[in-house]
Parts: sequence; structure tokens; C-alpha cells
Amino acid sequence: MITPLMPNYARSELAFERGEGCWLVTAGGRRVLDFGSGIAVNVLGHAHPHLVEALTEQAKKLWHVSNLHQIPDGERLARRLVEATFADSVMFCNSGAEANEGAIKMARKYHASRGEPNRFRVITFEGAFHGRTLATIAAGGQKKYLEGFGPKVEGFDQVPFGDHDALKAAIGPDTAALMIEPIQGEGGLRVVPNEELRYLRELCDQHGLLLILDEVQSGMGRTGKLFAHEWAGITPDIMSIAKGIGGGFPLGAVLAVEKCAAVFTPGTHGTTFGGNPLGMAVGNAVLDVVLAPGFLENVQRVSLVFKQKLAGLIDGHPKVFEEVRGFGLLTGIKCALPNGDVTNALRDEGLLVVPAGDNVIRLIPPLIVSEEEIGLAVDKLEKAARLIEASLVKGAAE
Repeated sequence: MITPLMPNYARSELAFERGEGCWLVTAGGRRVLDFGSGIAVNVLGHAHPHLVEALTEQAKKLWHVSNLHQIPDGERLARRLVEATFADSVMFCNSGAEANEGAIKMARKYHASRGEPNRFRVITFEGAFHGRTLATIAAGGQKKYLEGFGPKVEGFDQVPFGDHDALKAAIGPDTAALMIEPIQGEGGLRVVPNEELRYLRELCDQHGLLLILDEVQSGMGRTGKLFAHEWAGITPDIMSIAKGIGGGFPLGAVLAVEKCAAVFTPGTHGTTFGGNPLGMAVGNAVLDVVLAPGFLENVQRVSLVFKQKLAGLIDGHPKVFEEVRGFGLLTGIKCALPNGDVTNALRDEGLLVVPAGDNVIRLIPPLIVSEEEIGLAVDKLEKAARLIEASLVKGAAE
């Protein structure tokens, strides 16, 4: 018999009542260290006082008015994002999938506005994840997300990750853009090297293509820069963001240079809830913290400590862990046995992580994580690894 809540998630037995920074607390009082951050969402942890105050104060005044009217805090947040990034203009929405849909539509509309409506195809890369809508699962190209949902949406050409020959062969007269995550999250925390991002930028310039960066998971300070592409010294034409920008409140955005943003004239694209006063209040509050002097530098420092500790962990448990993946605090470990087993063992030890593709577990704590909490997480990883190894030995003996 089906449950009232649809069964599209295999949920754990945990139910949390409240959160405190990097910790979650169940109704029974059990404290769990959260290195999943709601899948890279809670960049400032749980119940951050500045976010709570911003949301509470706005909730007392105005929740929703629609985009048919001025929303001053939205203008302010857009202006701050423009000042902090490559972009000339910003459009707000509610999620990463919506942001990616908007980015794809913008790329197609850009070429159509220039008299080339045939240029609608977007090249993406194997292992990508761009969302769960019909268009974004087609962009991601992963069979497990496409199966059962009818014909694949037309207009996406996938090439192997890092294969220049295949990429150049895929570019044709109908190609509009390249779309890539600087760090593949769902795809197994595979980092696109800086030189590769620079190559993609040059290739787009050479062929008149737009470069779309999906920074839904890698953005908002997770790598120690506001956005991951900054490490490569390049800029995209269009960028999708979400997750961390709302710190837990549903919020996404499309950022773009003027030539692309200008094609979204009135009536071409829209959103009912995107940019509402509640979301804008929280988004501004997140930026207050993330852009504060020293914040991103501290993320870089703590990330280095974490990576060093994880390297030692890998060396000590080769039967459980294979290699460290990712960059900054978008980090993970490729496992030597099923990552679901490792995830469950860590949950038993009071550490939440998030499984990913290529048998990886994601370790993506809030950006406010302390060195002490990193040490606690590594201790829990160590203990879980020892218990798994003991179980393997016992199983072999039996």
C-alpha cells in the first residue's frame, strides 16, 4: 500500500527536530554531525542567527507580491551579485533545475535573436547532472534518470569528459553552447582542471558558442572562491546558481553577460515565486556573511586541513577508501566497497554524508565548519572504516 508521501526517495530512519551550526538534533536528542549540508545547500549551517533574523523580519512584513511589481531587495541582491561576478544581469528563480532551464532557454534565444534559430543544440559532458526536469535530465544524459520518461528531449549532445577530439567533432552549425559543471557533484566529484576550463572558453570564442557554467553545487564559496571558475581565471557567458545562495531557502538564479541577458525581454520567460521578498531577504543575508572580509580565506584554510586529514585516512584504510576527490569543501572519497554501505556505517557513527556517482561519498560540510568539527568527522570516518574492516575479516573467516 502506498504511503501518503510519494515513495520517490529511500529515506533513512532519521527525523530531525532542530539544527545548530554543523549539527542536527533528532526529537530524541541524538546529535548528528552534518557533512551533507542538505546536499550542499546549508552553506552557513543550521539556524544561523543572521539568516534567522533576516527571514523572521521579512516574514513579519511581506511574503509574496509577484514579479509584476518592484521588489527592492531583489534589485539589491542582483546588484550585489553583478558587482561580485562577471555578470551584467541576474534573473531569480527557485531551484537549480529552473536555473539550468533558464540558462538553456537563454542560449537558444540568444542565437535565434541573431537570425540563427537552428543553433539550439547544447554540448554537455558524460557524468553531468543538471536537474530533474525533462530538459535537464536530457542535458545530464544519465540513463538512470532518463529511463521511463519517454523520448529524450532533443537538442543535447554528450561527449566524454576531457575528450577534446570528441568535443571538436560534436561542434556543428547547429551548436549553440557548451554546458559544464566546474566540479561534477552527482557525477562523482570530478574536478574540471583549470587548463580545461580555459580551453573550453577559447573553443567557445573560436566557434561563436556560449559557455554555460552550472555552479549550482560548486558555487557560493564552496571552493574558497565565490564561484569555482574563478580559480581558472575565466568567465562564462551564462551561469546557473542555486543551493547555497539561499542557505536553505529555495532560491536559484541565472547570471549572464549583457548580450545574453538582453534577449529575455518581457514575456519570454517567467517565474511565479522566483525573487519573492522572503527569498531575497535570505539571499542578501547569505551574501552578507560569505562576502565578509576573511570568510572565503578561512574556507580555503579549513579545506586544506580537511584534505590533509583525509589523505592520511585513505592511506590507513585501503580496503575501504580509494582516493580523495573534489576541491575545497566540495570534497569526497571514492570507496573500495559500495558507497551505500559506507554511508550507512557513517550514519550509525553520527556523521551524515551524501552518496554520489562513481562510488563516491560526498563530504560537504557547512562553510562555517571548524577544525575541531573536521577532526570529529575524520574520527568518525576512521571508526566506521575499522568496523567495516572488522566485518570484512569476520565474513572471510566464516
